Amino acid sequence: MTTAKQETRGALPASVIAEILAVGVLLALSACAVGPKFTKPETKPSETWSTKSDPQISTESAVNPAWWQVFSDPALNRLVELAYQQNLPLQVAGLRIVEARAQLGIATGSQYPQLQVVFGQAEAVGLSNNTANSPLTLAGSLPPGTSLSFNRNYFNYQIGFDAVWELDFWGKYRRGVEAETASLLATVGDYYYSLVTLTAEVARTYVVIRTFEVLVELAQENIRNQEQGLQIAQSRFRHGATSELDVTQATTLLESTRSTVPQLQIGLEQARNALSTLLGQPTGTVEALLAGPKEIPKAPAKVVVGVPIEMLRRRPDIRSAELTAAAQCARIGVAKAELYPSLTLFGSFGVQASDKGASANPFSADALYYTVGPRISWPFFNYGRIENGVRVQDARFEQLLVNYRNAVLKAAQEVEDAMIGFLNDERAVAFQQGAVKAAQRSVEIALVQYREGAVDYQRVLDAQRSLLQEQNSLAQTSSGVATNLVALYKALGGGWELRQGQQFIPEQMQNEMKDRTNWGDMLSQPRDPETTKPASAAKD
Repeated sequence: MTTAKQETRGALPASVIAEILAVGVLLALSACAVGPKFTKPETKPSETWSTKSDPQISTESAVNPAWWQVFSDPALNRLVELAYQQNLPLQVAGLRIVEARAQLGIATGSQYPQLQVVFGQAEAVGLSNNTANSPLTLAGSLPPGTSLSFNRNYFNYQIGFDAVWELDFWGKYRRGVEAETASLLATVGDYYYSLVTLTAEVARTYVVIRTFEVLVELAQENIRNQEQGLQIAQSRFRHGATSELDVTQATTLLESTRSTVPQLQIGLEQARNALSTLLGQPTGTVEALLAGPKEIPKAPAKVVVGVPIEMLRRRPDIRSAELTAAAQCARIGVAKAELYPSLTLFGSFGVQASDKGASANPFSADALYYTVGPRISWPFFNYGRIENGVRVQDARFEQLLVNYRNAVLKAAQEVEDAMIGFLNDERAVAFQQGAVKAAQRSVEIALVQYREGAVDYQRVLDAQRSLLQEQNSLAQTSSGVATNLVALYKALGGGWELRQGQQFIPEQMQNEMKDRTNWGDMLSQPRDPETTKPASAAKD
């Protein structure tokens, strides 16, 4: 039996391989990047706020990052800190940063040989006698007297390495890295804005809880006063000084007031449940955290708001909108690169042999094979489709530019709206306090005059209804002052600065993820480029 050996090709000189690689690296380094270069959209914020002349508003200094401390409420301070540590949507926002880090790693790796495969193969081959190259067919084509030895059952072995590298001549992969870098920074901005929103929502919910507690206390206080009026009416009725109508009217008002307490309790419990969810805790667990005076938080005498341009620099959502537009700008370059020819270096080498004889050694020099060279491809006939793809990316970019400008306008509007609401509620509180004092005095006078028989019970009813209404209005207006102040600080975008440099996801979650997957250093504290502003985005 004869042995059929694998054909051996001549070796490519090492100098030629080195030249090909050198040309490839030179082209990759000297290549240009197609597509537009992102520049920050121009905006023209007002130089100052419309309420700058109000003595309660100060623009002379920067906003305190821990703005909730202006209420001087220890319970609120505890709640904000707990929310930072335990809020679940905030943890999801942190996990999106980890995801974006991995996406950036994928984009960065695409700049290098896109295919790098080490493979091995062993196969058993059995040839049919009915094929064109079968022993029977070949024997029929040989000269007379010639014999053929052919083994149609054998093993084939192959071990090799393949690599394909599309050179980034038009900057497609660099634009991809640019896009993913901006997307990563945008997710960081989203995380910090989640902090701003979370802080404001905790403070707002806390104000709602305290407001309901005050309203419940006011209702119970009025119930006690109305019970006293009912007792007077019953006493006068028993002595024949008045009719049963006074008793029934007093009872109607009392029961009506009593019915408001359960309704207020519904709102109170729902607000507590909302606070529990914000803290990442089951319902019914926040009562201990609410220890302290049941009072609506009071605003300071002067509120620091800074100037509009500082608000634009501070708000993470505006920063995120800018970076999202920057990422989309880079994707235009990725799409445009498809319009041009691509240059790819490919190579494959290894050893291959068939087990047809003792001399067939897959690791011998004769078993070596290779393929190496450049390849140029140009999807010329897909030009229209690719061009429309570029237009799609450009239209999306323009949408995001408009969205950025709109975000700036809405941010300024939010500040102005909250500021106007805060200042006018403050003025209303002063008048409302005077109305409550007058209503309280009216109830006192009406009860005295009714006891003496100077007036009928209708005057007492009117005075008591008016007192309850004015007290509730004062509580709601005071709540509006605190709520608008919270909305103002949220619109100004502060609070996230205190969390800079800290980990985005809790330590326990990091350990759980590391047990499942090798994350390397991607779960660590903020790092470049997350702590460095891109030059284009840093310019105001």
